[in-house]
Amino acid sequence: MAERLTAVAGVRAVVLGGSRARGTHRPDSDWDLGLYYRGAPDLAALTELASTFQGSPVEVAGPGGWGPWVNGGAWLRVDGAPVDWILRDLDRVEAVWSACRQGRYEVGGQPGHPLGFWSPAYPGEVALGCVLADPHGELTALQRETSGYPEPLRAALADAAWEAEFSVEAARKSAPAGDRLHVSLCLSRAFGILVQSLHAHHRTWCLNEKGALAAAAALPKTPAFFAERVGEALRGLDAAAVETAAAVVRDVREVLRANAA
Repeated sequence: MAERLTAVAGVRAVVLGGSRARGTHRPDSDWDLGLYYRGAPDLAALTELASTFQGSPVEVAGPGGWGPWVNGGAWLRVDGAPVDWILRDLDRVEAVWSACRQGRYEVGGQPGHPLGFWSPAYPGEVALGCVLADPHGELTALQRETSGYPEPLRAALADAAWEAEFSVEAARKSAPAGDRLHVSLCLSRAFGILVQSLHAHHRTWCLNEKGALAAAAALPKTPAFFAERVGEALRGLDAAAVETAAAVVRDVREVLRANAA
């Protein structure tokens, strides 16, 4: 499939991503294929190829069809297995990687990412993926570059933990009024930032929210019972929950400060 995809005009490389690339998949996990393109990929050819692989019509969403960051792609079933094609603009990925090396990143709104899409996921996907087809060697070269976590990005994401404290303070004002929606959004945002900061602190790519809490909890020197305390706060969503969240933020920020070198 990967070889046939790279024969489509515009498609430069195909990478296996997700849990199957990292070896953490279940038997029923999807097969996630990143289709890295330049310019405008031939959607008609991709649609025809997808329909051929599935054996029935498939709709392929073009660039922007799935939002500004996830971009586009298709959901297929091939021999009974779920296979996701996910479009990635290689020029944009390279631009994001350049920014990350300078300690700059973005967090953009994106369907399917309730805490926003953090731009370092782009180089992270390349670093953690398995290159299946790369006739021009572009992804292979980029993967070598992204194998090292940029120190400026590490510092920037670790410093971002200040916003977690700010979000908890916002929740503290809403909790007495019983505004559970606002409290839940503030605390979720705070914990999402802490997870990003902890991953960056350990020079580990964080790709999305799924599984990120457990992964952060398993990192060295993460405060004890991190995941359990986060769960307690998100279940409570009251004044006591806010104080639990505040304590978690303080503990994580202390870890980040004490191990900044």
